[in-house]
Amino acid sequence: MRRIGIYGGTFDPPHLGHVRAAMEAVRSLGLDLLLVIPDRSPPHKSLSERSATPEQRLEMVRLAFAGEVKVSVLDLELRREGKSYTYETVEQLRQQYPDDELILLMGTDMFLSFLQWRCPERILAQASLGVFYRGDRGEQAAIDEKKAEMEAQGHVVHLVKNPVVDISSTQLRRMLVFRCAGPFLPEGVGDYIRERGLYGTDRDYRGLSMEELEPVVLSLLKKSRVDHVLGCRDTAVELAKRWGADENDAARAGILHDVTKALDGPLQLTLCQEYGTILSDFGKKYPKTLHALTGALVAERIFAETPAVVTAIRHHTTGRGNMGLLEKIIYVADYMEPNRDFPGVEKLRELAFSDIDAALKLGLEYTLEHLKRLGDEVSPESREALEWLAKK
Repeated sequence: MRRIGIYGGTFDPPHLGHVRAAMEAVRSLGLDLLLVIPDRSPPHKSLSERSATPEQRLEMVRLAFAGEVKVSVLDLELRREGKSYTYETVEQLRQQYPDDELILLMGTDMFLSFLQWRCPERILAQASLGVFYRGDRGEQAAIDEKKAEMEAQGHVVHLVKNPVVDISSTQLRRMLVFRCAGPFLPEGVGDYIRERGLYGTDRDYRGLSMEELEPVVLSLLKKSRVDHVLGCRDTAVELAKRWGADENDAARAGILHDVTKALDGPLQLTLCQEYGTILSDFGKKYPKTLHALTGALVAERIFAETPAVVTAIRHHTTGRGNMGLLEKIIYVADYMEPNRDFPGVEKLRELAFSDIDAALKLGLEYTLEHLKRLGDEVSPESREALEWLAKK
């Protein structure tokens, strides 16, 4: 009797995290064969218009696992119409491998919600489960509880320690637009993507009109960030009107100021490394604060924005000494756009239209107080900004 793993997913696109997790399952579970199965249409999410076609995803998966002798990539779900339900796949594979042990592989989130899948009992009748986990304390407790619950019902659950490549396909698509996804792509997959212009890699983003720029930037954000960014853009334009700054520059800096905010700390560091940017000690210590720097880099290198727009994005979280008018406007607009709600925001909004320097100073002071409460360090640039304002 052979032991066969089943590894399904959207793979849009496949990345090194997929490959390394899969090969760890082969090793740790002693698999004789791993079946990798891209789905046609996942039931739990909708693919965007920018996604690769099912056939392209299949070809990329084949490239990603090329040379792995214990891996077979199947088009089983692509040959079925409609949503790709796992229970149908498992039952079909059981007919093909009637005497072998089947292990369905999945991530932690999928395992914890497994009983909400379509027909989970039909899956469990044909296969045991293999769960990738990272070993984080909270994650481990949740997995152990669910594993014990399922084993008490007579089901078998295998745990597979996942060698972390901390990126999702969603994040990888962002990194492809930013031209810095190379470290996460299996050999051959990056060339395939670029040759076919997938995921926006064929587009020249330089010189876009505001109408063209906005949907591109919004597609790179988390949904929870969209209202804030639109609010910042509109507020920046109003402040530009009030203080005589360029309204188009204000709108562009406002829409782009958080363009890399969706990237976590390690990905911020990767972007800086791929762009050849030398970080300050503060940036290395607090990579989650780097989105202003990386946003400025992307604004300059990908979107070819003006130096004024790039500089305003670069300093929109910390400020700096000797700030220009547009820099002040973006800093203040980010702080007090209509979706912001914190004690003192109304006072800042009043100052923004009567004394922009006073509004900037108040925002910096609020930041220092907040960081002090958290026990975090204050950026040297923020201290320089306050010293400069005090001298003024």
